[in-house]
Amino acid sequence: MNRRELLLLVGGALAAPGPLHAQQKSMPVIGILGANTPEIPGVAAILAAFRRGLGETSYVEGQNVAIEYRWAERQPDRLPALAADLVARKVDVIVTQGGDSATSAAQQATSTIPILFHTNNDPVAAGFVASLARPGRNLTGVSLMFAELMPKRLELLLEVVPQAKVIGLLANPDELSTERVLANVQEAARAKRVDLHILKALTESEIDGAFATLVQLQADGLVLGPTGFRPQIAALALRHSVPAIAPQRDFVISGGLLSYGPSITAAYYLKGIYAGRILKGEKAADLPVQQPTTFELVVNLKTAETLGLKVPPSILARATEVIE
Repeated sequence: MNRRELLLLVGGALAAPGPLHAQQKSMPVIGILGANTPEIPGVAAILAAFRRGLGETSYVEGQNVAIEYRWAERQPDRLPALAADLVARKVDVIVTQGGDSATSAAQQATSTIPILFHTNNDPVAAGFVASLARPGRNLTGVSLMFAELMPKRLELLLEVVPQAKVIGLLANPDELSTERVLANVQEAARAKRVDLHILKALTESEIDGAFATLVQLQADGLVLGPTGFRPQIAALALRHSVPAIAPQRDFVISGGLLSYGPSITAAYYLKGIYAGRILKGEKAADLPVQQPTTFELVVNLKTAETLGLKVPPSILARATEVIE
């Protein structure tokens, strides 16, 4: 983990992973409840960061802590059953992956087992915690300030495509943060005097349909709200020559043009630390929800060249990573 990722951390916490047979409770068990699949870009990196965080509290997967993994494979309707299974196996901590849908499923499954989340939403408004400073329940984690950063993402995209007049916003309608995201981007679009079109998609086929709409609109750019399927979206944006920006670095790694947001790996490192601290006896209710303090701007120059765009020096000077 680099220095910028470390700066994301405002507090400390620790934990570690390992395969588990829940019948044998000779060592503590962590349950990972994932909305995605372990094969998609970025998942291996965040799990490695989580294990590093666990290691900071002297927990090592397979040695003194075990980890059970449950993956919904991008089928959110599977999450409640997977969460219930982890609860039935009496894991000591549940760590959610893939957004608020996984956290909500875990919250509905148990009010006693500690749950560690990272959320795109306001965790207080979502009902996850009573307050950021004192969560007061069995949930805590990291708030990624997703909605608050959406105007900045639009601003960065317009720096790269200053002539843009029509912009699309793609979001998952089922995510808790979507309505706040829409409100923030609509206000920013009015200020920038661009025509914003809202596209909501929940499945791969709906994302294909959203891009068909973008082509009809002759959109000059795309901003990603809370949504999965980022590798698919990156490929479609490149195929249809649509400059796009997302919150997550894995979008750019998959061929997207830009990303801007807090480091997800740093968030998982912190979740690992918190998991370890909970295993050592601290309570989730007393561990403050953390917020990012530094942010990553990632640029894919190869994609920019393919799209016929010249990335301004002002963007390159601020970039924390440039892919050439």
